[in-house]
Amino acid sequence: MTRESGAPLRVREMDEGDAEAVAAVRVRGWRAAYDGLMPRAYLDALNMPEQAAAQRARLRRRPPAVRDLVAERAGAVVGWVCVGPGPAPDAAGHPAPGGTAPDGPGPASGPVGELFALYVAPELIGTGIGRTLMEAALERAREAGFGELRLWVVRGNTHARRFYAHAGFAPDGAEQTDEVDGVPVPELRYRRSVG
Repeated sequence: MTRESGAPLRVREMDEGDAEAVAAVRVRGWRAAYDGLMPRAYLDALNMPEQAAAQRARLRRRPPAVRDLVAERAGAVVGWVCVGPGPAPDAAGHPAPGGTAPDGPGPASGPVGELFALYVAPELIGTGIGRTLMEAALERAREAGFGELRLWVVRGNTHARRFYAHAGFAPDGAEQTDEVDGVPVPELRYRRSVG
């Protein structure tokens, strides 16, 4: 627990009862982080009830190795992180389809994990919640035996890129482009040792 910004912060496993709160943090996080990087109409159309239903469905079918954690302060969910096994590379060590080959460090010593999501309520960014969630995710990655943790970050999201660099991640040269409402959104892959 941390005591930054008043009440203690507690990190715990997410359950289906957290779906609405996590959806709200995620949707508000997307709208804040991707303003100007994704079409405004797409961000405005994000629907919290639909996102909550998708979160509940995902939790029901989630593999046991995938861990979802929420940060809770004074009974309110203020952040969420999801970590688990990364996609298996092809025989040449290239990332999953859609990405380019990495130019970074050599192979990981152990299975590779992926940080799938890390969101903090936008008005609480900079209060230590993201750092606490990252530490919890790294701990779960160590417990799972991952030698390395990877993540994808939108190229233009400089705030997130600084946060991940501060947490010990570095770009490895792999890139992919998603399309959002017809607009290309380039992403960079970052990685770090878990040990």
